[in-house]
Amino acid sequence: MANEIVKLTTTQAIVRFLAAQYIEIDGEEVRICGGGFGIFGHGNVTCLGEALWDARDVLPLYRGQNEQGMGFAAAGYAKQWLRRRFMFCTASAGPGTANLLTSAALAHANRLPLLMLCGDTYVTRLPDPVLQQLEHFGDPTLGVNDAFRAVTRFWDRITHPAQVLQSLPAALATMLDPADCGPAFIGLPQDVQGWTYDYPARFFDKRVHRIRRQAADAGELAQARDLLRGAARPMIIAGGGVQYSGATEELTRFAEAHDIPVVETIAGRANLLQHHPLNIGPVGVTGSDSANAIAERADVILAVGTRLQDFTTGSWTAFAPDARIIGVNVARHDAAKHLSLPVVGDARLALAALGDLDGYRAPSDWVDFARDARAEWIVYTDAVTRPGNGPNSYAQAIRVVNDLCHPRDRIVAAAGGLPAEITAHWQTKAIGTVDVEFGFSCMGYEIAGGWGARIAQAEREPERETIVLTGDGSYLLMNSDIYSSVLTGKKLIVCVLDNGGFAVINKLQNNTGLESFNNLIADCPTVPDPFTVDFAAHAAAMGARAETVGTMAEFAETFKRAQTADRTCVIVMKVDAYEGWTTQGHAWWEVGTPHATEHPKVAAAHGEVETGRARQRKGI
Repeated sequence: MANEIVKLTTTQAIVRFLAAQYIEIDGEEVRICGGGFGIFGHGNVTCLGEALWDARDVLPLYRGQNEQGMGFAAAGYAKQWLRRRFMFCTASAGPGTANLLTSAALAHANRLPLLMLCGDTYVTRLPDPVLQQLEHFGDPTLGVNDAFRAVTRFWDRITHPAQVLQSLPAALATMLDPADCGPAFIGLPQDVQGWTYDYPARFFDKRVHRIRRQAADAGELAQARDLLRGAARPMIIAGGGVQYSGATEELTRFAEAHDIPVVETIAGRANLLQHHPLNIGPVGVTGSDSANAIAERADVILAVGTRLQDFTTGSWTAFAPDARIIGVNVARHDAAKHLSLPVVGDARLALAALGDLDGYRAPSDWVDFARDARAEWIVYTDAVTRPGNGPNSYAQAIRVVNDLCHPRDRIVAAAGGLPAEITAHWQTKAIGTVDVEFGFSCMGYEIAGGWGARIAQAEREPERETIVLTGDGSYLLMNSDIYSSVLTGKKLIVCVLDNGGFAVINKLQNNTGLESFNNLIADCPTVPDPFTVDFAAHAAAMGARAETVGTMAEFAETFKRAQTADRTCVIVMKVDAYEGWTTQGHAWWEVGTPHATEHPKVAAAHGEVETGRARQRKGI
């Protein structure tokens, strides 16, 4: 009946609404929400926990070990599903919820859907102050949950059960909006969670959603066509938005139709296969000599689905001062950066709408230059990654994994030195198989994000592997989801490459004239007796199959065994902290250096930084 009502608590209504929301993917209707990650406390176990128990068959709840890890896992899940599905995270009031702040920031920076359902203090304030409540003497409405306003796209606090009728659809719309996608936070006061309301039954009817595809403005497309048709040295930057739009085929067709060289961002790695003749490599600070060589000469740059962060632009020194940028992006904010000619719209539709450009093709000498530069880079990267070429290194380990993994296996890494080495050297075997978290550059994402990616992967390609590459620093920061992966039967292959501390920051420290200090364990003045963690024993204690190896040959054989194992495997190997780094392919990157110092090497490094700044675009 049209006027039928159903009496539910606030949290029962939230859970029932989520369970009724579907999306069509490849002709199949699946729930948008794949379930959730939860750690219960007094702020969410009694009411939200009761509602989730009743929905456990349709919204599976994975028990987390750390709330930050839960958020990372949800981000890894959303990436694997190309933002078309999401997971929720629930935490108790107080520190449990506060632990999600870093995860929310990661999701915000990466434009990822993540729903946080978190406990809050009582609306009535009758029991105030309650356990874990932060009191602000001049503002009783202010609490720790308000901190999430800065790291979410949607924020609300439910102070009456009826508000669910507006808040939940608005949060969902935000998470499904390609232009505004990001995390949503809903604070749930502990008393309001259990209050009831007569909800209209139709609010819980099954609804099938579709991701909006916004067509670009005809005038903006016309301007872009004119600029491209006049280009002598055009280039395409392919970002992560190409994959989220499902536009990899359109990107390839457009590039081939006009013979335009393509470079990839970190988020856009695996937009093109490795051996495509127009794939000129990754661009920017962690890029390739080939991509950066054409970037500094290109006169027209078609930037598709990228937010043009500093590692892509070399802090805005990677491009010629007079280069014109066309920003194709569903988000207006990203499309218009640095006075780009904006083409605001879906990447797939926009690339198709740009059309044949009246038969335009890039000049052959330009394309030949790009391809020759790429060939030279391949020779370099082949040498750097060859096992046995110097001491054990990230690059060599990447080569071993690359050679042995299946094309559809998923690679997960974040922060430290591995993102640069993977971006520079990974040979893409299949589209969309690389997740290098460098939007927020968040240490600790690797294992937790890998667990979330594996949950998503198991829903579509259970026979494939999720392979995590992490350093010892990130491992020590957050490793407990090795236990989560074993508990839930979501197998990972985790490669722990131990270089004795925070080696990439030590490298930056040395490159800016400073002595090694407080990054490598051996260089910490407060450490009287440095020692090495037995990572294999630690991982084995969490239920993983774990081995420590000493050579690249042993690493390869152990990796093969891991591929046939029935549970999470951890492979530990020491790599050199000083040798084996990729020394070529780097664009300039702005870091703050002392303008006054008593140390000559620091002063010299500062001078080099200032020299590099001369090519920096000033927002025009």
